[in-house]
Amino acid sequence: MSADQTPTITIYSTAQCPYCVMAKNFLKSKNKVWTEIRIDTDPAEREKMVALTKRTSVPQIFIGQTHVGGYDDMMALHRAGKLDALLDGKAPA
Repeated sequence: MSADQTPTITIYSTAQCPYCVMAKNFLKSKNKVWTEIRIDTDPAEREKMVALTKRTSVPQIFIGQTHVGGYDDMMALHRAGKLDALLDGKAPA
């Protein structure tokens, strides 16, 4: 698979967020890279995140254009066997 098919991963996070750290560590274990958007240092990004997700908690994880949700949502997808396809740019099963 070529790199241009791999979707961009975006994580909205804060500095003091254990679930953000767990999400990043999990993605790191899968050799994935991501863009982190800190909503605690940028109120405009917090507003953007809430508008996109209708949620105020972090992390909020996007894989490509797909809003995965938070850490627990990502792990539920992983347990269901659907996360790797999404990370690889394939439609989830």
